[in-house]
Amino acid sequence: MDSCRGVRTAVIVGAGVAGLTAATALARGGWQVEIAEAAPPGATSGWGLCLTGPSLRALDELGLADACLAEGYGMTTITHVDVYGEPAGEVRPPRLLGGRRPAMVGIARPVLHRILRAEAERRGVVVRHGVTVAAVDQEGELVRVRWSDGTVRRVALLVGADGIRSSVRGLLGLDTTVDFHGQMVWRALVPRPRWATGIHQFAGRTDTAGLVPLSDRRAYVFLTENGVERSVLPDAELAPRLQHLLAAFPGRVEELRSQVSGPESVVRRPVLTALLGGAWNRGGCVVIGDAAHAPAPQMASGTALAVEDGLVLARELGRHETVDAGLRAFVGQRARRCRTLVENSVAIAGLEQAQRHPEAQLLVDSCHRLMAEPA
Repeated sequence: MDSCRGVRTAVIVGAGVAGLTAATALARGGWQVEIAEAAPPGATSGWGLCLTGPSLRALDELGLADACLAEGYGMTTITHVDVYGEPAGEVRPPRLLGGRRPAMVGIARPVLHRILRAEAERRGVVVRHGVTVAAVDQEGELVRVRWSDGTVRRVALLVGADGIRSSVRGLLGLDTTVDFHGQMVWRALVPRPRWATGIHQFAGRTDTAGLVPLSDRRAYVFLTENGVERSVLPDAELAPRLQHLLAAFPGRVEELRSQVSGPESVVRRPVLTALLGGAWNRGGCVVIGDAAHAPAPQMASGTALAVEDGLVLARELGRHETVDAGLRAFVGQRARRCRTLVENSVAIAGLEQAQRHPEAQLLVDSCHRLMAEPA
């Protein structure tokens, strides 16, 4: 994997959405890519996610949108429900892949990761599990990377795609804070009700909830718990606690509440954000995805930003003579879009906690219009 004449080599840290899509995009451009992933094979966090129009558009450029549509659940509408359980409006996001394909798709996280990894490996990307990066040094035009198992690589490019708690970000001296916003987000895997053919979002008097279909048979319930301290609950308390929180919602949420079962189907995570205010790069090194810009989940745009990052990174590196110039162009192109999404996601979290649901919905809709613009 060491760089040699005529071959551009890269090490990517993290085999999540950002890392796998960046690896595929680089490999398509002739790069030789190796991924270091600390987790064991098959490890994913959470049950599912929504691929919005910008996510699908970016995946389509990699030739993967149709695979996600085939294994997920295509949707065209977001239905808002008020605190009384009555419909409060319907949003139809733009179909960025044309009128014959859906505007969004709900998909299980393990399925998405399988699709992304299969394509990366088909392109020649090597994924090594159980290792991460322990040290980074710039040696002329190359980056000397020492892995946690002592392996040393000298490559043209190091990409930190290792999430909101990025170790690469720290190794590069790119300091930022990880902020907690007084919310805990719950997700639970449930059977898909027949009426759930799109996303439903339910406004509560204290919290907010919703449902996202993942397939013909499965969906996930989400609930945003407002005004709470960051904490960890015992596994045995997860399902009963989520059932209790869902009991505050009228109407169809009662049906969903009855489907929440054991702790193995429920996850609970803090709402965290992070944003690098300055450069994302040092020499031949760069951070992307949540390592550079992690929005709150209310916008469902973290995945879109991550996939876009991988595509734009490969594109700019292909347009410039040196890695340093390509990285500077990449950050310059991405910084404003990502900053706006992170800042707006924080504003949405605040509006939810203030029970200003109509304003939150308007801001979400305006952010979807922003994301519909080309990356």
